[in-house]
Amino acid sequence: MILVEPRIAIILPAYNEAATVAETMRSFHAALPGAELVVVNNNSRDDTAAIAARTLRELGAKGRVLHEPRQGKGNAVRRAFLEIEADIYVMADADLTYPAGRVHDLIRPIAQGEADMVVGDRHSGGHYAAENKRALHGFGNQLVQRMVNRLFNAQLVDIMSGYRAFNRSFVKTYPILVEGFQIETDMTLHTLNRRMRVVEIPIEYKDRPEGSYSKLNTLSDGMRVISTIVKILRHYRPLAFFTAMSALFCLAGLLAAIPVLQEWMQMRYIVRVPLAMLAASLEIVAFLLLAVGIILDSLSHHEKHRAELHYLRVYGEQERE
Repeated sequence: MILVEPRIAIILPAYNEAATVAETMRSFHAALPGAELVVVNNNSRDDTAAIAARTLRELGAKGRVLHEPRQGKGNAVRRAFLEIEADIYVMADADLTYPAGRVHDLIRPIAQGEADMVVGDRHSGGHYAAENKRALHGFGNQLVQRMVNRLFNAQLVDIMSGYRAFNRSFVKTYPILVEGFQIETDMTLHTLNRRMRVVEIPIEYKDRPEGSYSKLNTLSDGMRVISTIVKILRHYRPLAFFTAMSALFCLAGLLAAIPVLQEWMQMRYIVRVPLAMLAASLEIVAFLLLAVGIILDSLSHHEKHRAELHYLRVYGEQERE
């Protein structure tokens, strides 16, 4: 029996990472010299692309530099997933924050057929808390983590880690619909919603070196966290989301109707006609929201059925290769 080495691709999305991309590439090449090294230049305004191309030549590494002009990490990862063919995919940031030496720990469960996605967990060892200097980012991470675990009955520790490994079935059945840094959360949601196997491996984490600057913004990313929470409920639990919205409108309608009912009980006549119309309108909206939730929940079920069949087909093709 001939054993074939799996094709491994290391994907490094990079936006203005001239200060760190070369050293990141060297560290991953040293850890996995046979892997394809792919840097996705995401509309950088510095010399990221030129440095990445030069580093590939110097290392004599197999790989290339892809260019994605649409801004956002999600767009960069999408470009790589579309163009790269491999058996195992590794995604990491090009900023030297993740340890390349732990890549073997991440790909091992994939190679052994024990996981569809492996996540480098920054939190269990306390490394992220020690290195992270943005308290609101940590709070946002915890908020999303608790909501995802509650909704999917999971026990994941690091929802937003950017250091991950995937098998081919995951990559070729994952529709990337987000554009920015929500990509990690979206990957986790996709895995849980499709009942794929996810494994977390505790890893070390360190902050960016001096001269390298984060692209995150506390205010705008805080708004993205709130938006992410709303989208999680709306897209993955439509019945719960629209039932909650329906209950709010129903309660508002009842509160608006109290003075109207009091008038009717006392005088058998309604003076506050506009308030009565408002109360009735709020109750109609509440009913419509509940109906929308029921319809979307049914559509979500049928979509899960279709996606499961597609995943089984791709997974079966991978097993036969």
